[in-house]
Amino acid sequence: MPDIVVVDYGMGNLKSVAKALEHVAPRLRVAVAGDAATVNQAGRVVFPGQGAMPDCIRELTGRGLRDAVIAASRHKPFLGICIGLQMLFESSEEGNVAGLGILPGRVRRFPAAMTDAAGLRLKVPHMGWNQVHQERSHALWRDIPQDSRFYFVHSYYAEPADTSLTLGISRYPAPFAAAVARHNIFAVQFHPEKSQAAGLALLRNFVAWRP
Repeated sequence: MPDIVVVDYGMGNLKSVAKALEHVAPRLRVAVAGDAATVNQAGRVVFPGQGAMPDCIRELTGRGLRDAVIAASRHKPFLGICIGLQMLFESSEEGNVAGLGILPGRVRRFPAAMTDAAGLRLKVPHMGWNQVHQERSHALWRDIPQDSRFYFVHSYYAEPADTSLTLGISRYPAPFAAAVARHNIFAVQFHPEKSQAAGLALLRNFVAWRP
């Protein structure tokens, strides 16, 4: 039985996530798994993803992993990454697709025309390093300085219906939810596995988290 499972539904760079977890938790068993039985047996679940949300939902459902992910989100330490955050919500403007409905809210696309404070046009997708401001304290923020920089790649962002879910915000140029949490769930729009020291600290905190 793995201590930590990275859910494999065919979407995302799972090896980099698994390697980062192995680096911060060398004594634990980390598995990349695409079957519901392994997800159900794991002590902790990491739910990453890259690509279009309609494709991710289709693959997750088609591979028989949807119910296992929903069950894990109810009672296990659960970390969502990138699309793995977006799929937790009720719906997305990307393909007008329904999400898993675990958290209330929707996923929206960045406007096509945005400019920064200097009047320069901002590109979509939002790609690169950006600061994350911690809105509230949480075990997964431990030893991560306020306004640390993390690595983002996304064209859509979550808009929680309950603002208390938002644990961290970033700006592009308006503020958006970069991290959300409820009970045993913590999910981030950025990629901790690509975010150097701050990202590894967050993964290390997840491994030690006792929600």
